[in-house]
Amino acid sequence: MTALDGVSLEVEAGEVFGLVGPNGAGKTTLVRALTGTTRAEGRVRVLGDDPTGVERSRIGLLPQSFSPAGRLTPREYDAARDPEAVLSDVGIDGSASRQWYETLSGGQKRRVCVAIALVNDPEVLFLDEPTTGIDPVGRRALWELLEDLAAGGTTVLLTSHSMAEVERLSDRVGFLNGGRLVAVGTPGDLIAAHGGRSRLVVETGDGDAPTPEPEFDALGDDFEVSSRAGQIVVEGVGPRDIDGAVAAFDADGVEIESLTWAQPDLGDVYLELTGESFVGDDVGPDGAGGDGGRATR
Repeated sequence: MTALDGVSLEVEAGEVFGLVGPNGAGKTTLVRALTGTTRAEGRVRVLGDDPTGVERSRIGLLPQSFSPAGRLTPREYDAARDPEAVLSDVGIDGSASRQWYETLSGGQKRRVCVAIALVNDPEVLFLDEPTTGIDPVGRRALWELLEDLAAGGTTVLLTSHSMAEVERLSDRVGFLNGGRLVAVGTPGDLIAAHGGRSRLVVETGDGDAPTPEPEFDALGDDFEVSSRAGQIVVEGVGPRDIDGAVAAFDADGVEIESLTWAQPDLGDVYLELTGESFVGDDVGPDGAGGDGGRATR
C-alpha cells in the first residue's frame, strides 16, 4: 500500500506550513520521512541534508501521542535553553514546574511536551496537534509563542484538526488526501479557490414542516437558495445583502427564529477537497469559542 504518492513541497526558513487531511491521508508518514524515522522513496532534505544526517538538536518534534518519564519533573531536562525559561514560555511555572510529570493535569502535560520540543532551540519544529487538551487562554498564548518563534526564523510544520489553529498560524497550508497533496496555498487563496461563497442560514422554527424558498428577485440572480425543514440557506449573501435578504423573508411571510451569516473558511476548503468532515475544536482564531466543525457531505 502506498502511503504517499508524488508528494512534493518546499518549506522556507521561518515559514509556518500547515498540513491537514483526514486520518490515513499520509500526514504522519510524511512527518516521519522528514524527521528521518522512516525511509521514503524519492528525495527528502531537511536543512539541506538527508534527515538522518541532521544534528538532532536542530530538529524539534512533538508527536500527537507522547509521554515523558512520569517520575521526572518538568525542570529535569538538560538542554540548550534554560528549562525554567522554556516552561515559563509555555505557561508552566511555580509549583507545577517542580511536580512529577504524572501528577500534572492533561493540559499541563501537553504544555510540558511542547516545552520539550522547544528546549533545544531547534531550527525546524514539527508539531502534531500541539494544543490538544489545552484551555482557550493557554492555546492563545501558545499560538503567540509559535508566531514569535517563526518571526525569529524557526521553521514550523504543523498538523492539526483545528482549522482555526491552522488558519491563524500558517503562512501556507497543504491538504493531503489519499496520500496525495491535492492543494497548497495561503489560507486566503485556498478559501477563495475552494471555500465556496458566504452564506446566510435562517432557522424558522417550523419543525418538520416544509420550509418555502423565498424569492430574491429584488436582490438579483446571484443567489442559491436551498431549504429543509426548519432551515433556509442562501449562498452568495454578502454583508451588504443581509438587510435585503431579511426584507425578502419578511415579504414572503417567513418567520425568522435565528439568523447566522458566515464567510467560508478552511473548514469549507477541507470539506470540498477531502469530502470528509473534520473534528471541530471549539476555538476561534483568537482562541475563544468556535463553530465546532462541519458536517460530512
